[in-house]
Amino acid sequence: MSPVVIPKHLPANQILRSENIFVMNRERALHQDIRPLHILIVNLMPLKEVTEAQLLRLLGNTTLQVEITLLHMATHASKNTSRDHLNAFYHTLEDVKTHRYDAMIVTGAPVETLPFEAVTYWNEFRDIMEWAETNVFSTMYICWAAQAGLYARYGIDKHGLDEKLFGVFEHKIHVTNEPLFRGFDDRFHAPHSRHTEVNTEDIQNHEDLDILATSKDAGLYIVADKARKHFFVTGHPEYDRDTLAREFFRDRDKGMNIDVPSSYFEDDDPDHPIRMSWKGHAHLLFSNWLNYYVYQLTDYDFIEKK
Repeated sequence: MSPVVIPKHLPANQILRSENIFVMNRERALHQDIRPLHILIVNLMPLKEVTEAQLLRLLGNTTLQVEITLLHMATHASKNTSRDHLNAFYHTLEDVKTHRYDAMIVTGAPVETLPFEAVTYWNEFRDIMEWAETNVFSTMYICWAAQAGLYARYGIDKHGLDEKLFGVFEHKIHVTNEPLFRGFDDRFHAPHSRHTEVNTEDIQNHEDLDILATSKDAGLYIVADKARKHFFVTGHPEYDRDTLAREFFRDRDKGMNIDVPSSYFEDDDPDHPIRMSWKGHAHLLFSNWLNYYVYQLTDYDFIEKK
C-alpha cells in the first residue's frame, strides 16, 4: 500500500498513524523512485482538522502515493480553526496559482441555505474553479461544493427540501461499466446531511452531464461530466462512524427539532450502537477515482507542464 504524503507536524499525522493508515512526510518521500499524485484539498468545512483526517483516511488507503496541499479561502475568516493551524498547514489560491495538480477535492460547507451569490467567498470559489480548468486534471466536489459546482459550471440551481435529509441511504448504480464503481455491490449506502437538493430532471436535461448513482430516498448522489473530469457527490462518503451522531446530539442538546438520522442507529434508537454501512463504498469510491480517472489518465509530466 502506498502512502499519503502530508506535513510532518499536521495533527492528523498521529491520528492516522494510530489507525495504521500509511502516511509519509515529504523528506522521506523525496527518496521514493515514483512521482506521487499531487492533490489539492479545498477545505470549506468549519472543523478543518476533522475533515482533514476524514479525507486523508480515504486517500491513504489507496495503492498510490499522493502528496496533499491544503487550501482555505482567503476571503473568509475561520471561526472554528485556529489561525496558527491555517498559517502552518494551509495555502490560498494566490499561493498555488502557479502550480498544477493531478486532482482536487472541494469539501462541503455549512452555507447551503444561502443563495450561492450570498456566500461570502462565492467569488473566490468561482476563481478557484476557473483556475482549476487549466491547472487541475480531475476534480471531486462533495455535498455543498457539488451543488455549487453544478450551479457555477452549468447554471443548475439547488432547491430547498421540506425537511432535512439526514441519515444513511441506499443507492443504486446507473452506469454499469463505469470504472468509478468497480468492486461496488449493486446497492450501496452513503450518508447525507443537507437541507437542499438538485433536481434529477435538471441533470437529465443537460447534454453535458451523466447521472451515475441515485437513491430512492435521497435523490441524486453522483453526477459527472461527459469527459469524466468533474465528479459531483451530493452526500458525505468521507464521514466517520460518529459524525452524524455528533451532529444529532449537538442539535438536540440545543433544543432544535431534529429527527433521528435514518438507518444509522440500530433500531433507529439513538441509545443503541451506530450501524456502519458505508465505509467500504467510500474507500472504493476514492481509490477508483484516483486510479482510473487520475493516475491512469494524467500525463507523467502534467505537473511540470505550464
